[in-house]
Amino acid sequence: MRLLSLSKAIFAAMVVIFLMAPLFAILPLAFTDSIFLNYPIETYSLRWFHELFTADAWRRSILNSILIGAGTTVLATVLGTIAALGLRGHASALLFSFFRTVFLLPMVVPAVVLGVGMQLMFARYGLANTYPGVVIAHTVIAIPFVVVNVTAALQGVDRRLENAAASLGAAPIVVLRRVTLPLAMPGIVSGAVFAFATSLDEVVLTLFVAGPNQRTVARQMFSTIRENISPAIAAAAFLFIVSTVVIAGLVLLVKKRKVSA
Repeated sequence: MRLLSLSKAIFAAMVVIFLMAPLFAILPLAFTDSIFLNYPIETYSLRWFHELFTADAWRRSILNSILIGAGTTVLATVLGTIAALGLRGHASALLFSFFRTVFLLPMVVPAVVLGVGMQLMFARYGLANTYPGVVIAHTVIAIPFVVVNVTAALQGVDRRLENAAASLGAAPIVVLRRVTLPLAMPGIVSGAVFAFATSLDEVVLTLFVAGPNQRTVARQMFSTIRENISPAIAAAAFLFIVSTVVIAGLVLLVKKRKVSA
């Protein structure tokens, strides 16, 4: 039994090392003073982080990512929450499974397929190479994360509380605003966080629907890799990972507060 436990621990450690080794290999290069991505690092510097916030291309891409991510978060959270509320009132398990599958399809459909379809549709309606077009594209792939999180949160809401509020004369909209949504707020916040992270990391759809003025950090990294490999990419990757860790910590904090409440 002890040997089995030891074997599991060793296997888990090997998996973690396998997954983390590429990160440990590239992230220190964000602090090099050299213009090349190579080891050993002779001099440490923050010059590449400085370049991220001073170079026009990188600064514009950071602002675009924040702007597009914020728009995506708001739109995906509103639509995803409405969808989850609608799924909660399903008439049958079959309809629930069908509509839930429809909302989750963007998670399994290849991004290239979505990108080609959106590019053709956006060109017809004048949304190609525009900020609204990019926000809509990112919202499509972010909504499933909101639906999953809000649906899980709504499943933990006791309907007797809603019925009690209704029996005391509260209108349905009041019950929704004062009872249902506050109880489901941890799931809504988690969905919003995942929506922002999805928008921040998306590059394939951005390549199809965004123009030069809508270049995000992810697309700027992709273009830099193709044109000129620079340690600025490692610096941007470092910021991405730090942002992801902060987002994950926020989600855990929200869930922990829900459990303690």
